[in-house]
Amino acid sequence: MKTITQHIAGIACSVLLVFFANGCTDLDETLYDRITSENFLQTKDDVIRDFLRSFEHGYWSIQGGGLYYAQELPSDELMTPNRDGDWFDGGVYARLHYHTWTEQDGYTSDMWNALYQGISLATNSLEDIEKIDPVQFGLTEADKADFVAELRTLRAWYHLRAFDLYRNIPLVTKVKGESQMPPQSTPQEVFDFIERELTESLPNLPTREQLGDDAIGRWTKGGAAALLVRLYLNAKVYVDQDKFAECASICEKFINGEYGSYQLETRWDAPFDYTNSTSAEMVFGFPSSFARTHWQYDGGMFGWMAPHQAGKYFGLSGFGFNTRYALQPGRDVDSVEYPFALGKPFVKFQKYPDDFRLKKYRNLGNSTREGMFLYGYLPYVENGETKYVQSNRGYTIFSRDQVGFFKNTPPGQELADKVSNMDHADDNSGVWLVKYPFYPTEDPNKLASAYAEIRYAEIYYSLAECKYRAGDKAAASVLLNEVRKRNYPEGSTSLYEPDGSELTDIELIDEWGREFIGEARRRTDLIRWDLFNKGTWWDKQPDADDHTKLYPIGKNVTNLVPDLTPNPGY
Repeated sequence: MKTITQHIAGIACSVLLVFFANGCTDLDETLYDRITSENFLQTKDDVIRDFLRSFEHGYWSIQGGGLYYAQELPSDELMTPNRDGDWFDGGVYARLHYHTWTEQDGYTSDMWNALYQGISLATNSLEDIEKIDPVQFGLTEADKADFVAELRTLRAWYHLRAFDLYRNIPLVTKVKGESQMPPQSTPQEVFDFIERELTESLPNLPTREQLGDDAIGRWTKGGAAALLVRLYLNAKVYVDQDKFAECASICEKFINGEYGSYQLETRWDAPFDYTNSTSAEMVFGFPSSFARTHWQYDGGMFGWMAPHQAGKYFGLSGFGFNTRYALQPGRDVDSVEYPFALGKPFVKFQKYPDDFRLKKYRNLGNSTREGMFLYGYLPYVENGETKYVQSNRGYTIFSRDQVGFFKNTPPGQELADKVSNMDHADDNSGVWLVKYPFYPTEDPNKLASAYAEIRYAEIYYSLAECKYRAGDKAAASVLLNEVRKRNYPEGSTSLYEPDGSELTDIELIDEWGREFIGEARRRTDLIRWDLFNKGTWWDKQPDADDHTKLYPIGKNVTNLVPDLTPNPGY
């Protein structure tokens, strides 16, 4: 009961039909056994399985259905360029980069399906558990109240993500006996619903301390409060209401311990290391292991953020890597820094050259590592001989903060071909991000880090932004430095002056980018600062208008549910 497992129970097709486009179509099923939705819950274990079944889907959904790259690739930090014919994929990633997607792009439907499948699973379980007499299953009323509160919070998390992507969404609060998706609610109605679900659930949720080492994968008071922080921080975008004061209030209560005891890690890598499942910085996440699920390590996220032969450099065999994602370049093919203010993520790290994260990623043995990026030559030893990671196209890779056709061109040698854009890259193009460690094959903790969906650092950064917007730059600097100090040596001059004099809009946006790079929030942050459509970054000019702040409801969804009103501009 205390940890999230893979006890994912089945669910009738009719429950899910109208909520996601890949559903079944025959509502008149023939039941071939005696287990129905009315008598499924027979034992305490049945109740626990029912409670848990949407959590594993939630873990998958951090990267499935395009939900990861829809937040990262339209922003100014990550890219999936056409690498000499690889990753063109019908232009889907170019359309993401240039903000020219349409409702025909499959992920615009897949994201909707993934989130509403989670919503419907959580709601179905919620309806089951609300009806039980807990004593008959060896549970207490407090256990039942906890299960209900966690499922409401989980459902609010799904709704909040759909709200952020599409805004004009239906609210699903009932699935049993339903044959149609509810009509779309107004943004204000959705905002109020999410706020109410979280505030009403908070009193019945456990604290991190009550769950102890088993808190990973469970919604706690801290998790629900953090979702309120996200809701209020973006309220001006969502419902055109300034809620920064409300956001700051929740953050201050959080830091004062009202939602449980949390602490910032003292090492930058600790929130992502194999010990992070019990980290005091983990507000909400999903447990992971090499033998079971480890979705953040797979192709939808960090597993495909390295060259194909990266396993040789990491010493990790039996795991496939790919060049799907890399950092957007900060320099042209002549190594001249681009003039625009946004983007250039690696350059933004290099602004503070004593940053521990700037070291090239390297496994140090005994489940330890250093550095957060792959760049330059990537050596490995084979049969006593030092070799270098090769491109699958036959040249030695020298990864650089540039995009172009470099092939075997040595570093420092001028390139005759000056073209640098989404359609003109090779396997040397771009620095790769390694946020979660890839320990070697023999390491018992390989691919074992939990996924950190919400970190305590986010509360500090959110409060810092609220203070900054209220004109208190000094308080903002102090809050940011509480997190930043772990990234630099003792006594570093890279910490902000405590009077806040170094903080500007761009510096604050850059600092959000440095701390949370690759954590699937960059699109949301740029929209909040009104830069998503107006900003300029590598191979990206400002948009003609701002309709792409929202994604279209995909064609596969509207074909199934034609009453849905399209989002403006589509």
